[in-house]
Amino acid sequence: MYTHNNEQTLEQKWQNATIANNFIFYKIMRNNPDICKELLEILLEFKIDHIEMRQEEEVAIDYGKKGIRLDVYAVGATESFYLEIQTTDTGELPERARYYQSILDVDDLNSGKNYSELKTSYIIFICIPDIFKKGRAKYTFENLCLEDTEIKLNDRTQKLFFIAENYDKILNDEQKGVLQMVMENKSTTKFSDKVSGLVEDAKHNARWRHQFLEYEIQQRYQFNAGKKEGIEEGARQNAIENAKAFLKEGLSPEVIARCVKLPLEQILELQEKN
Repeated sequence: MYTHNNEQTLEQKWQNATIANNFIFYKIMRNNPDICKELLEILLEFKIDHIEMRQEEEVAIDYGKKGIRLDVYAVGATESFYLEIQTTDTGELPERARYYQSILDVDDLNSGKNYSELKTSYIIFICIPDIFKKGRAKYTFENLCLEDTEIKLNDRTQKLFFIAENYDKILNDEQKGVLQMVMENKSTTKFSDKVSGLVEDAKHNARWRHQFLEYEIQQRYQFNAGKKEGIEEGARQNAIENAKAFLKEGLSPEVIARCVKLPLEQILELQEKN
């Protein structure tokens, strides 16, 4: 069963990681194009001629540079694909799908193609929670005319969201096997057996383990830094509100500055505005 436990040590988190872990998912798909191609064929329900992984590997951790990217970008003869796994509802996946769409199109156009030559594109998220809260195991979006929904824009773009927690509601057995593997770490198909084997092999890759631990340390550092910043910003806003209240009571700016621990200049600015 998928679990999210912040109480685990980093080593325990590595040893307990399943395909639902975005680092493990990325590594397996990025380094096994045949597995990634088979997964895409299962999810999209059509055969793909071939795929090539497009983005450069960006997993070396450097605290002074941009962090790791864990999305899978692949292209075929006439299609392009963005694939990502999401364990939580971040609240901005639709906007992220829009952004990924722009990446695919710009990359295509940079190769010198005309608009009509753009590849058919698929943005795919495998999500643990149902971010749309409608109980479906699969949500497919494409551009339609609002005045007449039978009219498609035919811009050859699709955005698909597969919901692991609703895997029992999907009719396609292969897709169900993928989602159940993500949700419960169970192998019920030949494909999920292969992926589970690769997950176990990954645990013995010393370089991946090191990258994973470094990545997790960076993530925790950024989380704690953001939390501290949020606390400090909250305290600052509270001090400003108190200062405004004291000004209304007629206290002198000098006294207020000492009480709320804000610079006198800031108190004087608040006094001018009020």
